[in-house]
Amino acid sequence: MNVSTTMANLKEEEEFFDAAGAFTEPDCNPEGGSTVSLQSNNVSPPVAIHWVGTNIVSFGLAPIVSPVRYKFLINYTSDTHSGSMETRDCSTVEIVGLKPGTEYSFSITRIAETEEIATLSVVTDPVPPMAIQVSEVSNESLSLQWDKPSGEVESFIVTCCSDGERVQELKTETNSVTFNSLRPGVSYSLHVSTQLRNGTISKPAVTSAKTMTDLEFQLEDLGLKKYKREKISLSKILEIDEKTITDQPVKCKSEIPWYFLKKQMMVNVTARNVKFTSGCDLVCKDAVGTAKLDLRNLLNIPDTDDTLNPLDLITALFLCSDGFVQQELALKLSMCQFSVPLLLPNCDTQQCTLMLWAMRDIVKRYRPPALSESKGFIEERIVNSELPMISFVRLGECSLSKSEILNKLLSNSQQYHDTFVHRDMECGDSPRRISNGLTEMTWYLPCGNKNIDIFSEPVAIANLRGDIASFETQFSFLCQTSAAVFVFFESEHSGLEFLTQQNCKAQIFLVGNVRSKTFSLDALEEVATKLCLTNNNIILKTKSMNDADFVKCLRKTVNDVVHSQHIKISVENMVSVAHELGVLVEEDAPDCQAGKINADAITAEIENIPQYKEEHLPLQGQIWRELTCLEKEEFRLQKVGSQNIEHYRSNLHEQKTELRKRQNSYAMSPAMRCFINAISTKGMERCYFLKWMQMNLDNLSRIKLSGLRELYKEKSKDSENKEEIKEIDRQLSSSSLGVEHFFREMGQIYEASLYLPETDPSRQQLQHLPKLCAQLLLDGFPLELVDGDASNIPLRWVSDVLSQLNDLVSPKNKILVVTVLGVQSTGKSTLLNTMFGVQFAVSSGRCTRGAFMLLIKVNEDFKKVLNCDFMMIIDTEGLKSPELAQLDNSHEHDNELATLVVGLSDITIINIAMENSTEMKDILQIVVHAFLRMKEVGKKPQCQFVHQNVSDVSAHEKNLRDRKLLLEQLNEMTQAAAKMEKKEEYKSFTDVMEYNPDTGNCYIPGLWNGNPPMAPVNAGYSETVYELKKNIIQQLGKCESTSNNILEFTEWITSLWNAVKHENFIFSFRNSLVADAYMRLCTEYNQWEWEFKKEMYKWVTTAETRISNFGTAAAKSEISDMNEFIIVLKSEATTELTKWETKLLENLKNYFEQSEGHVYLVEGYREDFANSTKSLRREIENSVVNQVIAAVDIRRGMAELDKIKENHTKKLENQVHQLIEKCRRKSIQMTEEELDDEFAKIWSETENELSFSKLSVKDISSSVLHHLAANLSMKGGYARELLNAKKLQDCGREPFKYNPEAFMDRARHKVKKFLFRKDYLLEIQKLADNIIDACTQFVTEKIEKKTNYHDTYTEEILHIIDEMLKMKTVNTNVDFEVSLKQHICGFAAREFQTMHEHFLHENDPATCFDQNKEKFCADFKDVFQKKDQCEKKAQEFTDKCLKPAVEDYVNRSLGPDIIDEMLTNQKFSTRIFFQYSILLDLLLKDKFERYLRFILSYEKYVKDWILNEMLEHFSNEATTNAFEEQHIKSSIIWITDAVDKAKQKDCVNLRKFVEDICKELGDKLIIPQDALGAFMILNNADWEQFALSLKESVTEMGHSLTKIFKKKQFFEKLQSLHLKPQNELFTKLIGCGRQCPFCKSPCEAGGKEHTEHWASLHRPTGLGSYRFVSSSKLVTNICSSLVITDRNFRCHETNYTSHPYKLYKKIFRAWKIVPDVSLEASNYWKYVMTKYNDDFAKAYKAKSAKIPEAWKNVTYKQAAESLKESFSIK
Repeated sequence: MNVSTTMANLKEEEEFFDAAGAFTEPDCNPEGGSTVSLQSNNVSPPVAIHWVGTNIVSFGLAPIVSPVRYKFLINYTSDTHSGSMETRDCSTVEIVGLKPGTEYSFSITRIAETEEIATLSVVTDPVPPMAIQVSEVSNESLSLQWDKPSGEVESFIVTCCSDGERVQELKTETNSVTFNSLRPGVSYSLHVSTQLRNGTISKPAVTSAKTMTDLEFQLEDLGLKKYKREKISLSKILEIDEKTITDQPVKCKSEIPWYFLKKQMMVNVTARNVKFTSGCDLVCKDAVGTAKLDLRNLLNIPDTDDTLNPLDLITALFLCSDGFVQQELALKLSMCQFSVPLLLPNCDTQQCTLMLWAMRDIVKRYRPPALSESKGFIEERIVNSELPMISFVRLGECSLSKSEILNKLLSNSQQYHDTFVHRDMECGDSPRRISNGLTEMTWYLPCGNKNIDIFSEPVAIANLRGDIASFETQFSFLCQTSAAVFVFFESEHSGLEFLTQQNCKAQIFLVGNVRSKTFSLDALEEVATKLCLTNNNIILKTKSMNDADFVKCLRKTVNDVVHSQHIKISVENMVSVAHELGVLVEEDAPDCQAGKINADAITAEIENIPQYKEEHLPLQGQIWRELTCLEKEEFRLQKVGSQNIEHYRSNLHEQKTELRKRQNSYAMSPAMRCFINAISTKGMERCYFLKWMQMNLDNLSRIKLSGLRELYKEKSKDSENKEEIKEIDRQLSSSSLGVEHFFREMGQIYEASLYLPETDPSRQQLQHLPKLCAQLLLDGFPLELVDGDASNIPLRWVSDVLSQLNDLVSPKNKILVVTVLGVQSTGKSTLLNTMFGVQFAVSSGRCTRGAFMLLIKVNEDFKKVLNCDFMMIIDTEGLKSPELAQLDNSHEHDNELATLVVGLSDITIINIAMENSTEMKDILQIVVHAFLRMKEVGKKPQCQFVHQNVSDVSAHEKNLRDRKLLLEQLNEMTQAAAKMEKKEEYKSFTDVMEYNPDTGNCYIPGLWNGNPPMAPVNAGYSETVYELKKNIIQQLGKCESTSNNILEFTEWITSLWNAVKHENFIFSFRNSLVADAYMRLCTEYNQWEWEFKKEMYKWVTTAETRISNFGTAAAKSEISDMNEFIIVLKSEATTELTKWETKLLENLKNYFEQSEGHVYLVEGYREDFANSTKSLRREIENSVVNQVIAAVDIRRGMAELDKIKENHTKKLENQVHQLIEKCRRKSIQMTEEELDDEFAKIWSETENELSFSKLSVKDISSSVLHHLAANLSMKGGYARELLNAKKLQDCGREPFKYNPEAFMDRARHKVKKFLFRKDYLLEIQKLADNIIDACTQFVTEKIEKKTNYHDTYTEEILHIIDEMLKMKTVNTNVDFEVSLKQHICGFAAREFQTMHEHFLHENDPATCFDQNKEKFCADFKDVFQKKDQCEKKAQEFTDKCLKPAVEDYVNRSLGPDIIDEMLTNQKFSTRIFFQYSILLDLLLKDKFERYLRFILSYEKYVKDWILNEMLEHFSNEATTNAFEEQHIKSSIIWITDAVDKAKQKDCVNLRKFVEDICKELGDKLIIPQDALGAFMILNNADWEQFALSLKESVTEMGHSLTKIFKKKQFFEKLQSLHLKPQNELFTKLIGCGRQCPFCKSPCEAGGKEHTEHWASLHRPTGLGSYRFVSSSKLVTNICSSLVITDRNFRCHETNYTSHPYKLYKKIFRAWKIVPDVSLEASNYWKYVMTKYNDDFAKAYKAKSAKIPEAWKNVTYKQAAESLKESFSIK
């Protein structure tokens, strides 16, 4: 506290430290009457300070002896704050809310008669710093920052203490500070105090912090801190992200590890050259751009302390990675011929770890001198190899670079390689922070060539980093395990005596540099003597010796050691030494050991691999191969011979079931139980187990296979050993054993269990297996897709695994697929491993068999680019493999595999080795074949040709000729494949897929840079593969994925493999995704088609309304000439048609441009739908024109009648008006009777005066005959003879029955019946009946409209007949056609004649005149009596004119509404779903009579079914009532608006007013002209009053019509509709109407102009009455089975000669009969035929079919399921 006080009018030397004690109590007497006065009016109140805080000051004022009451005003100010207060209490005053550490001036004023002022100055206490926190921590520094407190702060004092002792103290004016030069890993307490300007110091704020250890700091620096505990996993490294395809330089240290991993996982030898952009780079760049000389600037090179030593990076990554990443890193480092960690140090714990597990996966191949002659080689895991190890260490400082000397030691003169990091490498001179103590290891392995090999025997080299004096444990380890230890030393102070204290089994060699200034010969001699060393153990680099000589000398010594020493040890055997010395072994981890124990328990029992597989893995052996053969035979039926097909298939099915039973009879082997239990464990234990299994099995197989390969090589020398070679091939196959065999067995166990009852405990216990495998796939383990031994896919197993995988990752389940294809042993797996960092097997001991798929995750940020969550990589076995070449079906196997993987892929890499052009041709043929197949089924895979072993930088240019040659070969192969697939339209490879020879080829140099085994991976190989990877990922980002998610990918596997099983892939392919895409397209197109039709129907309705009102008061058009009006209407129709056609084509174009919905899969149908649109336009146009012409002609006829009627009414009106005038002149009141009499007289007179000529009746029969003759004119003279031979009037009176007239016709039909087991007369009769039904329906519809006859009706009937005859599936002749047309036209002519005569009768002027007699009489009396007619006339106009018009409008509009409503039901969405719905309904009702009607009278059944569906749907009438009410409301609104508009015009009378109303309604409602004409006469109503009454009447009419419509039954309503919904739906859903030429299943293709007919489900031909000639039994064969057999058929189209079913396309080109999607797909009809076998036989007068046994087991449920499967309904 700092206080100074000043009192006004006091002497300066007087101080008041305790003013309160200096003053006496005031003497006052409030009760007295005396006046108290101050002794001095100029004396200020004395002040005493009580205490001061950080934000408060308390003081007191001296008491005043005075009778006067005072108040005190206190003002206080500082530089930043001010305030005031008043008080009367003078003893204690507290001022609060002050700012800490701030000087305040106080002014105290005592107020009475005069003011007295006192002042004082006070400084508040300082506050300690707030929110103190440690901002940065490193291994040697700590940084603090805090919030600056308020107040007049001058500085902060910061103290750093450790263990109670002050380490450093700093003073700063800022609010942050950094302590440097601290010790790593030490806890410090940090004290921060505030100091004011006056020197006052606050209490300290205290916090604590701990410096990082060196390791922690390094990991923090590299961004790896979180991975110290949460280790880096392989999935993290392999994840595809933006950095995968970018080449931006490293900008900060935290990016370095990932950059290194990215490069190293692609085996790039430049991976260790990691450096981020720093000051050094900037100086270099500045230097390049500086023109002037500045030597001093050149010297200012930044310090290398900020750079990272590669060894620190490698150490950090090994410390932060899990065991599998360590293993992968070690493998990739070894492939690059880099050293790998043997002993990994942890500078925090001062412990090291033996990296045995990390090196376990390194397999080396070399050729020792003993195998040079035979060209054999040794291949084994390097940790198991017993080799002499030579160790190199350093004692003290050394001028020689030990690591560089080692690199020279291991490199031959032709090629130097940096195996070890050394000081002259990039960043090699950076100080090592965490890698001291690291012991690295590498191997020198001979190739068997004396001129190349540096050491003729294999040798291991170890290199310890750092001074051995500091790393005694590591040195001791090397001394115990090495054959020799070379100690580099230099200084006499190096502590050479340290060596004498070691217990060393290895020979010690001292390596020194005589040139060094610190070299001491005496010290060397002393130590050498103590160690009993000779001159041979001392290697000195003398002054006259250069590096080459020195290395030569060193190499000789090492070589001598290798040859003379017998101390050999494997890395695996070093574990015991490690344990003795306290060195950790990472394999001792519990998970690793548990995995090893489980794996060893399985593999320890394996001695004879084939025998072991038979005993422990029995399900995948002979049984699985037999199942595979049976599956393919089920699809191909190659051995069916003369057997009944369905019986044969049933037998195959029984054999399959029996084999599955045999599989289930095997108890699960102990090995498989152990295997399944092991993979059921959680976490890393499962991963370790699988890796141990893989390594153990590889070791076993390698030994067995190497022997067999040697034998194969021996036998291959003699071409006569073919049988023996085949046997060796089989042994090679059976002697291979890997983890995939155990998973394969697991899959078979699972698939076999599905044949057990669902409640069986054995089945239930195995249901978890797919999920186990799915989790492993998600963890990055490859899953076998194709079993390479059996050439089959266990579809149910693979599907269920992928389904579980989908459940695990959903909704993130989108995938893209990359596959590689190529010749065996051309580096396909290596290519994928390099490209994606994955682990497909690449050992020479076992080549890939079949196909394996592996999942790689896509980073969240990169998913938008690739539009997927995972990438699926598929590795395949080599095509043209030598192992399979000896087998009979090797080419077929290659084709199957290629087709499958190409079909699954988004991009296929075609790996080509350029050495063998013949082999390349074979591969190209297989690949092109696969691509052509995919083109045909709607897939759009991309391909990338990769040419291996092309290393020249100008390869791309030099190989221009090769690329042209390749394209020529591709074109040649395309033509060959097209011929095989019967798709000759493909002439070049670019017809099949988009391919650019310049961008579609990649040239990759050889894998090795030099001669293996010591050759590192070629940097050019890695870089080129990286460029390929970037290109592929970029292409994937642009491609249209064929399998957007895992379930769709699964569906592609199933459909492709099922199609592959057939001989004819293209015509056998069925895929639910394609079916879904097609159904969606059909649904959309059907909607567009109906909109087109509906809009044109509305237009026609409006046009007919305008035509009907033409020339009347309701005519809206200004045109008076009908011909001109027709031209206008036709023009409008053309415009409307063009608009909608364009809209449909645009919709189609937009549909195929969308990215969703797999639209590219149905691209092949695009032209069909476009043609269907154009055909639809032509069809509608013809219909519209015909309707317009018919309406116009009818209107023309009506116009004449209307004119006559109008003249009659006018005549009558004139007569009536004269009568009224006459009566009124009499001036007498006439009675009702008298008026009636007068009107009767007038009526009679008028009738006598009018001439009612009889309307002429047209001879319809003559007109119909004329059109029929014109139609048959193209059929020749014979048709005319037949037509003239019979009168049309006599035709159609009896039911039509076709009887061939000529004897030859009868004979031919009998022959047909005998040969083809079917009554073709019955077929012809069915055709005739269907045509007659269609024409009868047309005639009925025309009659119901109650219009006049028009010639277009006959033309339309003849068009219907011609169209239906075009679609016939039986042969007919001119006799049949003429007689059928005569029959139909005969009865149609009579019906039309009756319709015509009825129309004339209804519109006869005399009749119409008489009908209005009473109305005219009533109007006469009203006019005469001058009654108000407004209300009556309004009601009359409403009832007679408007109500019929509205009713007609509702009937015209209701049809489209009903269709719209029905189309909301999925049953009517597409033809496919329609067929499914009908068949399902049949199954649900399950009545034989229904099935029979469906088969024999398909079209009639469908019509009835549609009608029944409509009746059921609209059973409650509510929906139709809503439609009707809506249309009635619309009509009333139109009428009301018309009345209002008419009122606004100049109306002189009611006639003009009504005419205006009718004109407004002229294009909406058809006003009955008779009623309107009758209404207009004898009308004296006031139009304004009439308008009011009319609105009321119209409203009432609305209610009345609503009630009328509600009372009607729906079926009754249908009869009144102009557009029959049931007929429109039938036309829409019956499609083209074509039926399968064999089983009569209806075509389901969308659009009418499709080029290919197909049906989802075919049926046994016996259901169509086919029977065997010999037995008369119904046939069970199904055409979808027949088309894959060698059976023949005969029919009219084959000229009754035999033709193979397989080649049915040659006869029925437009039909595509696809084999069933599965053997269960036709279960529906199998169930029906089995159940109603006897009923069908009775109905067809045949004998019951012999039902296959398998059919009898088909249940109702299976039949329903098969429907879903066949129609792809989900």
